[in-house]
Amino acid sequence: MNFDELFLRFKETPVLIIGDIMLDTYWWGNVDRISPEAPVPIVALNKKEFRVGGASNVALNTASLGADTTVISIVGQDQDGNQLIELMNQNGINTKHIIRSSDRITTNKMRIMGRNQQMMRLDAEMTDDINESLENQLLLVVKEFIFQQKPAIVIFEDYNKGVLTQKVINGITAYCNEHKIFIAVDPKKKNFLSYKDVTLFKPNLKEVKDGLNIDVVNTNLDRMQHIHQILKEVLGHTISLITMSEKGVFYQQEQTAAIIPTHIRNISDVSGAGDTVIAVASLVYAATENIHLAAEMANIAGGLVCEEVGTVAINPSRLLAECKALLTHN
Repeated sequence: MNFDELFLRFKETPVLIIGDIMLDTYWWGNVDRISPEAPVPIVALNKKEFRVGGASNVALNTASLGADTTVISIVGQDQDGNQLIELMNQNGINTKHIIRSSDRITTNKMRIMGRNQQMMRLDAEMTDDINESLENQLLLVVKEFIFQQKPAIVIFEDYNKGVLTQKVINGITAYCNEHKIFIAVDPKKKNFLSYKDVTLFKPNLKEVKDGLNIDVVNTNLDRMQHIHQILKEVLGHTISLITMSEKGVFYQQEQTAAIIPTHIRNISDVSGAGDTVIAVASLVYAATENIHLAAEMANIAGGLVCEEVGTVAINPSRLLAECKALLTHN
């Protein structure tokens, strides 16, 4: 595989990401004493940092790899929404089709960091489904974009924050299939079994356990193939890509299946690793139609971002170098 050529192909692979976008706020500080008011550490704050999270972190990953990336979602008419959209714009992500609503607030996950580790997280969010008016508006915006721009990939990034309702999922999936567009899904429990007839379905083991209500302690190849079969009977999808933390990733397409082990890493933070995996797997598969290569590269990328603190995008130079070093047999 010529990886330099493959990375150039990403620039010719436009991506549309639909789902729950959010702002990640980091308050960095030092801890050197315990509060006299309660048995908790006092964090002396010295830096505030904003990053993109959720579906916008998937977009950050595809954009960092050179893909023309658009996000369609719903945020509040608030300062957090302004900050999030500005951050995405700064990173070359098209935000022109994001809907602002006075009925919603922008999700903001605020992390208090001391001694380079998370001390506390505060979540400001709404998790109820968007109303029918917003559903119809979102469907119209998405369908118009797909009809006019014809993206190569549509990624559903579901964080159970209410943007991806049953009606929205069904409407967009049907429209994408009608236009023969590759659909990838990163699901959560609430809508786990709603994503029917998609191309790539990428849960993690916990999501499989919760979504199917089954035991996944045993993760050998036979067991994982059985899980794929259960999923396929319900969803009718084409490819399963299941991330298994330190055990690697499993994939199956028709009768081809494998478990790809992880590479040894110094893990700092697993935040956003799943976002990186869906971004890389989708781009590679869309460019090559080689699910083994897509799984291998996504596995490497997910490991690389775990070496960083907080949600970060994959570094394309590092990913390219690692792929050349580790996957030359391909």
